[in-house]
Amino acid sequence: QVQLVESGGELVQPGGSLRLSCVASGFSFGGWPLNWVRQAPGKGLEWVSTINREGNSTTYSDAVKGRFTISRDNAMNTLYLQMNNLKVEDTAMYYCTRGAGQPRGPGTQVTVSS
Repeated sequence: QVQLVESGGELVQPGGSLRLSCVASGFSFGGWPLNWVRQAPGKGLEWVSTINREGNSTTYSDAVKGRFTISRDNAMNTLYLQMNNLKVEDTAMYYCTRGAGQPRGPGTQVTVSS
C-alpha cells in the first residue's frame, strides 16, 4: 500500500525559510519521479516542482523558481522541499505525490504571515 507522509510545515514570517519532508513507503521509491503540489484555501491543486528518479533533474513552477529546491534521498525513501524567501502567497497545504491521479499524503500546512 502506497503511503506518503509529509511534515515540516508551520507558521513562518514573510522572507523566512522552511524545509518540508515526505517519507514514502509501499512502493519502489527510486523508481518514480516525484512531485510537490499545493492547495491554497479556496483554490485548486497547483503543481510546484518535479524531480526525476535519480534526483539530477528538477523543474519548478514560475511561482517558486529561484526560491524553492526539490531534492530526494532514495536510500531514505524521502523527498524534500527547501523553501526560501517565503511569500504570503505560498500559504497552502503541501503534498507529495507520484503524479496526477496518484495517492497523496495528508499534507503539511505552510502558513506565511506577519
